[in-house]
Order: sequence, then structure tokens, then C-alpha cells
Amino acid sequence: MSHRHQKNAILRVLPLIGLLLLLAAVALGCSMVGIVHIGWHDMSTSPIFLNMRLPRVVVSMLVGAALSVCGATYQAVFRNPLTDPYVLGISSGASLGAALAILMGLGAWLWGIGACALAAAMLTILFIYRIASMGNRMHTTTLLLTGVCVTFLSSALISLIMVLHNDKMDSIIFWTMGSLASASWLDVALLAPIVLAGLAVVIYHSRDLNLLLTGSETAQSLGVEVEKVRRRLLLFTTLMVAFAVSCCGVIGFVGLVVPHAVRLVVGSDNRRVIPYSIVCGALLLLLCDTAARILLQPNELPVGSVTAMIGAPMFIYLLYKNKKGFGEI
Repeated sequence: MSHRHQKNAILRVLPLIGLLLLLAAVALGCSMVGIVHIGWHDMSTSPIFLNMRLPRVVVSMLVGAALSVCGATYQAVFRNPLTDPYVLGISSGASLGAALAILMGLGAWLWGIGACALAAAMLTILFIYRIASMGNRMHTTTLLLTGVCVTFLSSALISLIMVLHNDKMDSIIFWTMGSLASASWLDVALLAPIVLAGLAVVIYHSRDLNLLLTGSETAQSLGVEVEKVRRRLLLFTTLMVAFAVSCCGVIGFVGLVVPHAVRLVVGSDNRRVIPYSIVCGALLLLLCDTAARILLQPNELPVGSVTAMIGAPMFIYLLYKNKKGFGEI
């Protein structure tokens, strides 16, 4: 590689390094603020910092990174700018699985809620993929409408479970509104391997995601094993969504807002979109969760409500912008 190319490569990486440093600084600052302020000299000894604030910060960054990358991946795989885990109903399906696990008393089992959330999420993505695929084409309108229907159906079933089982209501509400209040180091231990593995797989296939945007036939002619790559990406992204839901419930619109914001700045090349989405998604959810903690002290807002207030206007804007683009892809 020539000196000029090396210099250009370094210049391209510098903004990402700057964002990583910003994320680290914000994470440290967010772990200090709250009902109880943690000073610099208390960090190494404070149980609140070590056992409550710090794992919550780590979980928020892992979940934010996972959801944003899942959104970017779905948008490329389905060739639709309006898709993310929440809009497609995958988060709601996983939440229904978690609610059923709580109903069956599987919460005490280490993998109980996560396993049920995963199974429900996998069934949801399989159902949506089969319904929206007709022949060799994916129909955008069918894809979105199926996701909306799955979301409503899941919400209705969760509401029915809560009505019939009042004693489980508080636990189930947690999953439907999204919260990081109970985040612990156990959640970090369960979530980190899944998220890191999923992010690695998506980064590895970032070039394939670019080719998938050109269409299945074109991608196939350029050497992409389309169905194999799609199945692998959908498997690992759905794993990330399922375990994120099992740790903190349904948090919507992160996967929609972050990839679009990133593309406005760095362009549409997924080899850049994916790394920047990881950092920006972690930063966004970290800030939203901190806002949820401190805005109404001593009470706490569901973080899903905060992200929805940001994401819903963005979704409406994208619907308006793409209103003439619905159809086959």
C-alpha cells in the first residue's frame, strides 16, 4: 500500500476513533449521574457504581449497538429503508416469547426467558420472510404490513396474558415498555458473547450487504451465495434481538434511526455504515437511558418511550419520503 493510500485510510478511521473516545467519555459521565451522584474518588469503592450503574451502562451500549446493526442489516437484506427489528415485529415476537416464559415460571432458569424470546423471534422472522416472499421477489408493502400485523397480534396476546394472570402483570409490563433498570453483570455475561459474535458476522458480510442491495440475481452473479448469506445474517441478527429483548424488553426505533443518520454522514457503503452504526447505536441508547433515569427523579421513564419519541417522527418522515417507492424489490 502506498504512503498516500495509508494516509487516506488513517483519515477515514480517525472519525470512528473519535466517536469511540466520545462514547467512552459519555459512558463514564453517565455512570456518575443519578439520584446518587458518584464522584471520581468513589468509583472504585461505590457498590452503586460497580454493581448498578456500570453494568447498566455496558448493557445499554451492547443493546444499542445490536439493535442499530440489526436495523442496518435488515434494510440491506430486505432492500427496504423502513425496516428494523421493531417495525418488522421481531422485537414484539420476542417479547411475547419472554411473556410466555414468565407465565410458565421459566424466569428462574438461566436461559429460560432468553430461549423463549429466541424461539419466538426466529418463528416471527421466518413467518414474515415466507409471507412477504412471492416467487423470487420480496414485496415491500407485504413485508411492512405483515410486520405491523405481527406487532399488533403479539401486543394483543401479551395484554390477554396480563389480564388473565394479574400476578405476572408487573413482570410482563417490563418487557412491553423496555427498561434497563434491572441490568446486572449476569445480563452482560449473557448478552456480550451473542452481540459480539453477531457484530463480527455482520461486519464480515458488510461487502455482501452492499451487493444484496443491487438485487438477488446481480449479487449471485457477483459471487454472493445469496440464500446462505441471508440465512446466516438473519440468524445472527435475530439472536441479537432476542437476547436484547430478554435483557431489557422491547426498545423500538433504534435500528431505524441510527443507520439512516449514519448514512447521511458517511454514505451508503455498509463497510462504513456498520462500524459507525455500532458506535452511534451504543451512544444513542446510552444517552436515552440516562435521560430516562434522570428526567423524572426519583421516578424513571421506560427507555422504550424515550426512543419511540425520537424514532416515531423519523419513521413518519421516511414513510412520507418513500411513499412513491413502495412495491416490489
